[in-house]
Amino acid sequence: MAISRVGVIGLGTMGAGIAEVIARNGHGVVAIESSTAALEHGREMMENSTARAVKRGKLTEADRAALLGRVTFTTDYPALSDVDLVIEAVSESLELKKAIFAQVDSIAPPHAILASNTSSLSVTDIAVATQRPAQVVGIHFFNPAPVLSFVEIVKTVVTSQEVVDEAVGFARSLGKEPVVIGDRAGFIANALLFGYLNHAVSMYESKYATREDIDDAMKLGCGYPMGPLMLLDLIGLDTAYEILDTMYKQGRDRLHAPAPILKQLVTAGLRGRKSGRGFYTYEAPGSPVVVDAVDTETVELGETRAIASAGVVGSGTMASGIAEVLAKAGIDVVLVARSADKANQAVTRIQESMDKAVAKGKLTEEERDAALLRVRGTASLRELSYADLVVEAVVEDLEVKRALFVELDRTCKEGAILATTTSSLPVIDLAVATGRPADVVGLHFFNPAAVMKLVEVVRTVATSQEVVNTAIALCRNVGKHPVTCGDRAGFIVNALLFPYLNDSVRMLEANYASADDIDLAMKKGCGYPMGPFELLDVVGLDVSHSIQRTLYLEFREPGFAPAPRLEHLVTAGYLGRKTGHGFRDYSS
Repeated sequence: MAISRVGVIGLGTMGAGIAEVIARNGHGVVAIESSTAALEHGREMMENSTARAVKRGKLTEADRAALLGRVTFTTDYPALSDVDLVIEAVSESLELKKAIFAQVDSIAPPHAILASNTSSLSVTDIAVATQRPAQVVGIHFFNPAPVLSFVEIVKTVVTSQEVVDEAVGFARSLGKEPVVIGDRAGFIANALLFGYLNHAVSMYESKYATREDIDDAMKLGCGYPMGPLMLLDLIGLDTAYEILDTMYKQGRDRLHAPAPILKQLVTAGLRGRKSGRGFYTYEAPGSPVVVDAVDTETVELGETRAIASAGVVGSGTMASGIAEVLAKAGIDVVLVARSADKANQAVTRIQESMDKAVAKGKLTEEERDAALLRVRGTASLRELSYADLVVEAVVEDLEVKRALFVELDRTCKEGAILATTTSSLPVIDLAVATGRPADVVGLHFFNPAAVMKLVEVVRTVATSQEVVNTAIALCRNVGKHPVTCGDRAGFIVNALLFPYLNDSVRMLEANYASADDIDLAMKKGCGYPMGPFELLDVVGLDVSHSIQRTLYLEFREPGFAPAPRLEHLVTAGYLGRKTGHGFRDYSS
């Protein structure tokens, strides 16, 4: 069956975007709303969106006029009597959707396919409201529909294969990349995305970190297009609550139980951007302009200590990267390795990195030469005795780190700050190994340290405010963006990232979708720079398993227990790219 005329019911942000992308690709559209006011609002959104496309050179004025000319705006359902496909895009209410499908079923021609754009509700429950359940399918677009290319095609146990094939072909005709999946709450993208978003809300609700630091951490640490709390405001807190509540009721996974503050905000009418206030306050309802964000880069600090010289202990990529960052900022650095050879290798690595920066025009030769003069390699911890700051960047082993901090405490001068760049171990365990726990802080740089802007400043219950202030000031001085948090497993980034990665493995184990489809969903549907399985293989499955196990042991949350598939791959020695085998094979 050739689909030429399509009905779209509901002209909110999602429905208007769907109608636009369908009309843009040459199809006639019957756009339906429940009231004249809502209809006019939908028309206005489509006109504004296409006007922006013209301004950006994505459409010509003639193309825009033709596109809008293909759309019939109406409040009359009988206008659907000659369509080939109907896509419902109203709010996430099962009863509302069922009522609409029952009505459309009595009007649309017998051959017409009925589709829901639901992001979480059961398509099966919607389908049984009709006399044609075999012709009902989910076609889940992502926001903004004219831009994002991923579409989830959701088949129920009774959807005919012919209808699934028609839906896939239609999605491809719109320039989309469809993935066919079964009818499960959240499907692929939302099932993974909303667990992460809910965890971020809980982190904020517990006052573990500020909303700005949580959002900045995930943007700068993971390369996400938006932070989780600002993304929730964009989605709509009422929509987010409904999606989480639906997923929790279907799966009874505690990680999907909506954080209490979500319901409180929704009850108070604070639904995000569309109401003008959610986690952030906006210039006006619907505006993207935040008026109450805190610029953490300009927050005034109290007492700080001067940092003119620093030590870095370690010889790996992270250690040399941190030493490079400090030296380029004008700080004298002593890099201590286990042997003189390893120290020399680390210094050589720093020089090679700076040479690349010069070749790319990011550093002048004079700046490189001056920075290299500030770096000295050695195998003796005693040469750290005059350092104002020492950053530990050795192997991620608690006993090794504790022994090192005992030595640093003996060696370093009074008032020197001792920092660890651990990504998951308790900083307090290192602090109490010294006689100066108030001077110990976490400085979690991200790899590669010379490139990544984010640093997590981790304060323990014993860290002095002056030391925290100094750590924040240091990060700013060396061109990094600091976020502050307490001393608990995973800090901000890993605590939010790795449960999401673990959930992805569980989805794969359940045979709900392939690794390729899951990666595609998160890259194309959510704008992530890498899919979860690509990222796991890059990080290393052994490293990922260790972090996930640390999170589980700290929080005792059953959903944080490492997925069996992850454990089995690590046991088999399939550790990702570094071994040639992980979730994918890299040996060829």
